[in-house]
Amino acid sequence: MSSSLLVCGVDEAGRGPLAGAVYAAAVILNPQSPIHGLADSKTLSASRRESLALQIKQHALAWAIASSSVEEIDEINILQASLLAMKRAVEQLKDIQGGLVVPQQLLVDGLHCPRMNIPARAIVKGDSKEPAIAAASILAKTARDEEMRALDLLHPEYDFAKHKGYPTKEHMLRLQQHGVSAIHRRSYGPVRKLLLAG
Repeated sequence: MSSSLLVCGVDEAGRGPLAGAVYAAAVILNPQSPIHGLADSKTLSASRRESLALQIKQHALAWAIASSSVEEIDEINILQASLLAMKRAVEQLKDIQGGLVVPQQLLVDGLHCPRMNIPARAIVKGDSKEPAIAAASILAKTARDEEMRALDLLHPEYDFAKHKGYPTKEHMLRLQQHGVSAIHRRSYGPVRKLLLAG
């Protein structure tokens, strides 16, 4: 690896949904192997995200994806669960040979940084400003979407593949029809309200 500073971008996906884990990714890009088209994952089409995720996994110096479970979200709140997922992703960073990599600086999307013994900087809208954060946002988003498609097969009555657990009108209707599942976040207002009503 080069002697230049190993800067790691960190971002999460899935703070807003009512169901499923929150995901985070950490990415150290390779300056010698730039990836074109990196942008905030929310601005990209699903197929473009998938294509870029593949390139990131092939060309980054190191990357990792981690999550915090629904139980952890309900126990410690979504902000702390997001930061925990970020910490896990950074701790699991591996290079192409599978060796663990410790970054020298973290660039984190948003207002908060996970507590680690690594210098870190929070950047609001970082996923649109820093390519490494954009790369992390793409990996986190594609991993979470994949999980929601898998959960859709287990719980087809909620149509998770379509709304990915976000509180859409369709999701709310299905929640009222079928009740709260094991993968819904009980600490979230709309879910808690249904549980109290039931």
